[in-house]
Amino acid sequence: MAGLVGRRDKNSAQSIRGLRIAVAIVIGILFGGIFASLYPHGLFSSNHASQFQGRRLAKSILQIGSTSCESSELVNMLKSDLADLSTKNDDLKKQVRDLTNKLMAAEQKNGNAEKQVVVVGEPQKAGAFGTVKGIRTNPIVLADDTVNPRLLKILKKVAVKNELIVVLANSNVKSMLEAQVTSIKKIGIPNYLVVALDNEISGFCKENDVPFYTRDPDEEIDSVAKTGSNHAVSGLKFRILREFLQLGYSVLLSDVDIVYLQNPFDHIYRDSDVESMSDGHDNMTAYGYNDVSDDPSMGWARYAHTMRIWVYNSGFFYLRPTLPAIELLDRVADRLSHPPPAWDQAVFNEELFFPSYPGYIALHASKRTMDRYMFMNSKTLFKQVRKDGNLKKLKPVIVHLNYHPDKLPRMKAVMEFYFNGKQDALEPFPDGSDW
Repeated sequence: MAGLVGRRDKNSAQSIRGLRIAVAIVIGILFGGIFASLYPHGLFSSNHASQFQGRRLAKSILQIGSTSCESSELVNMLKSDLADLSTKNDDLKKQVRDLTNKLMAAEQKNGNAEKQVVVVGEPQKAGAFGTVKGIRTNPIVLADDTVNPRLLKILKKVAVKNELIVVLANSNVKSMLEAQVTSIKKIGIPNYLVVALDNEISGFCKENDVPFYTRDPDEEIDSVAKTGSNHAVSGLKFRILREFLQLGYSVLLSDVDIVYLQNPFDHIYRDSDVESMSDGHDNMTAYGYNDVSDDPSMGWARYAHTMRIWVYNSGFFYLRPTLPAIELLDRVADRLSHPPPAWDQAVFNEELFFPSYPGYIALHASKRTMDRYMFMNSKTLFKQVRKDGNLKKLKPVIVHLNYHPDKLPRMKAVMEFYFNGKQDALEPFPDGSDW
């Protein structure tokens, strides 16, 4: 019996010793995995502290298998080392998260493709060759009725299908406004609104039953609006039009030196953020062309191809109430409000056409050039159309007297020619100006 008990004790001791060895092996494998993940290039590529810690762990693991009396101390050492490794691992993870966040922030600055997907819908697979069409028409913004309740009340009365012509005017351009209003009434365009910048224009609109809107007092803007030049007033429109778009209305911005001969809303495509008339005087300059630059000093590479287009006219353009259209207004207004002084039409086109490059994120707005014969500038009319028997038979939607300083007499001549059929009404004027 005693021998049986002795064998049991011996077997128990052997079992315990075997269990300790097994535990040591398991712990060794566990920490081997940890080392493999934390130090993929080996222990000797790390700093001295890591090397010392690795040797300490290896020694501890060996001691577990050879000595049982020190197990408690070794367990504490292992726990301490594991805590140190865990802390370092957390630090590494935090650094990775920080770097990732910085990278994402850099890529997402001013919006990126992924954000656009949120706006336009779910990602889609590309279709067969020749069937793929990119998105051209951005969704309109959600109207915010709180932006300007007083303006909203006027727009609900004046706008047709949430569209209207908007004209800014002060007393300096009253005579041209009168000519334009005459053409508007002749055609019968109902959705026409004057933003009256002073009391004289407000009075004129009341007397002639012309819908108008007066802005709330703004010291900075009012000083320009009431006494500013034609160019200065033109720059205000980019700030004023923003509220129209925020309220969910499409705007056809018009300068006062424009004669209306047809309803423009019958000739707008509405497939882009911006539709604008061109300062181009033929198909190439209006719609774009490949222009070749020649530098003989380059020898074999002397010819360089460039793409050119005449600028959009910032005195006549149609904006849909979309985020890119509002961003365009914000960008132009911001640049015009800071030195150096700039021409609003130049800034308008730079923001529309310049691409992104290092240090600059471009505006992502879709754009369409209006038909140059329907939305005609005065260079096209006086240098080409009036001299061509067939072109004289065309009836444009508008004529913009943008190329000539003697605007009022030419506006009246345009109305005589197209409204009253006076065939020689345009003849007395030179192609260009006298200065």
